[in-house]
Amino acid sequence: AMEKLGIAEYVEMLNNPRRLLRINFWAGVARGFGMAIGFTVLGALVLYALQKMVILNASGIGRFIADIVNIVQNQLHAGGGFFQNPPGSP
Repeated sequence: AMEKLGIAEYVEMLNNPRRLLRINFWAGVARGFGMAIGFTVLGALVLYALQKMVILNASGIGRFIADIVNIVQNQLHAGGGFFQNPPGSP
């Protein structure tokens, strides 16, 4: 019954810290790789959707995005911005 629960393997792993570190390291690498792939796919889908909106000339959304771009450009040209003048800085 204990073998089915994996308790014996868990106790063995706790007694072998190098194996535990190695397993956790590779699990972290796999998680990081999966997140990178996931964010890449998600970003590509968002860009694809934005391109389709521009092609379909969705005027309301297009104007909203254009307003955001204008605000960002004005901040860059004015020399302002959150990172150049963070709150609380002299």
